[in-house]
Amino acid sequence: MSEYDKPLVWMQGEVKTPPFSADARVKAGFLLGRLQKGELIDMPDSRPMPSIGKNCHELRVNDVHKTWRIIYYMDDDAIVLLEVLAKKTQKTPQEVIEICKKRLVRYKQ
Repeated sequence: MSEYDKPLVWMQGEVKTPPFSADARVKAGFLLGRLQKGELIDMPDSRPMPSIGKNCHELRVNDVHKTWRIIYYMDDDAIVLLEVLAKKTQKTPQEVIEICKKRLVRYKQ
């Protein structure tokens, strides 16, 4: 990480093997590294999550038997990781959205 990279602020979750496979962990790390350098990531790797808040997004990391989601907020000076979860359905569960909203409020305070 260079002095110009945005730090990662972990509000919840982690990316480690297990439960991530080694390949999925490497892909997640690569995508997070791109975010730290200020890159914007588009579909299919990331999508906006306006239901959580402005500048909130969801990284999509495919693994052997599941798909991981890393929900993050892009602040001016950091990437805030709100949740890491294995997603089992197309729609993000409402309880996850509500938890992420609360974590975002807590971060901004």
